[in-house]
Amino acid sequence: MPFQDIIQELMETHHLSQRELAEAIGVHQTTVSQWLLGRKKPGYESIAALYEKFGVEPNLLFGIEK
Repeated sequence: MPFQDIIQELMETHHLSQRELAEAIGVHQTTVSQWLLGRKKPGYESIAALYEKFGVEPNLLFGIEK
């Protein structure tokens, strides 16, 4: 599953808007928008924040299955 689909699913599961997700992990809303459009991928700090806030494993974010 592409990264942007995983982020979208995370947002839907937790009932979050782009702005709310951005605030939860400390990035700008435009950054989340760029992720959803597939124009950018998160850096290390954003990946760590997603893991800490939502328990999303880094491998899962990039569609890597064990």
